[in-house]
Amino acid sequence: IFPPGFQVAPETKAVMKWLRSIPFVLSASLHGGELVVTYPYDYSRHPMEEKMFSPTPDEKVFKMLAKAYADAHPVISDRSELRCGGNFVKRGGIINGAEWYSFTGGMADFNYLHTNCFEVTVEVGCEKFPLEEELFAIWHENKGALLNYMEMVHRGIKGIVSDKFGNPIKNARISVRGIQHDVTTGN
Repeated sequence: IFPPGFQVAPETKAVMKWLRSIPFVLSASLHGGELVVTYPYDYSRHPMEEKMFSPTPDEKVFKMLAKAYADAHPVISDRSELRCGGNFVKRGGIINGAEWYSFTGGMADFNYLHTNCFEVTVEVGCEKFPLEEELFAIWHENKGALLNYMEMVHRGIKGIVSDKFGNPIKNARISVRGIQHDVTTGN
């Protein structure tokens, strides 16, 4: 996922280790500077192409997750194009990350490729660095959408993979026909 010579920060390495040690299935990265929800891949399959749609094998799931957040957000779901994030209105407030802008080393791509965790990136507000007094309003604007997104963890197939004696099988590979992306069982 990282190009040759790319230096990974110590805190990023720590998060990567943490993600591999706990079987998370859903996460969101909160950013500022826009009002949109992006989903993997963030890095274009063709590095020379900017703004190129780069879907994962789980495109439908990622769109559903991103829409769960966007539809529950009072401003992202607002149909006005004359506001921050208004250029994403026709897309429903969501976009494939690489189609917006391609970058390497994103956590959403790492999570998808190296863990069982599906992550979206939520641009929570128009300002990249909001003032402290603006944080309370931003929290309230995003609280319901965050809760709606967290409830998505209950979607899909769940269960226990066990041997003939009922013992859980760690790291069993789970495949879904038609989706070229396997997941593994946890502890």
